[in-house]
This record gives sequence, C-alpha cells and structure tokens, in this order.
Amino acid sequence: MGAMSIWHWIILLLIVVLLFGRGKISEVMGDVAKGIKSFKKGMADDDDVADNGGRTIDHKPAVEAAKSTEHNKAG
Repeated sequence: MGAMSIWHWIILLLIVVLLFGRGKISEVMGDVAKGIKSFKKGMADDDDVADNGGRTIDHKPAVEAAKSTEHNKAG
C-alpha cells in the first residue's frame, strides 16, 4: 500500500501530459539536454586550462625574487 502501483504512475503521467502538453515536455527535455551538454563543455574547458598553461604563482619572498631578477639581468 505504501508503494505506488503501475496504474498510479500511468494516471500521474497522463495528468502531467494533459497539463503541460506533449510539446512543452519535449521542449523542457531539450533544454535540459542543452544544459547538460553546456555543463560538460564547460568542465572540459576548465580541465584544458588547468592542463595547458594554467597560471602558477611562485611564492618567493620579495628579497629573493629581487635577487633572482638581478641575477638573470646580469647573466
């Protein structure tokens, strides 16, 4: 009695189709698919940036950074 039978699901599906119409449901599902594709593309772009030339920051004290810059200019 706690679980819904197949007839409950069929009636619920019928009500949803009647309320929203078949075209609206397919339109919503198309929008969901586009959103998923866009999300996957964005995640792939983030991975490419991290793998190819993601900017790193050297954490050197200012004095050491100045010394290494002077040394590079002299050599």
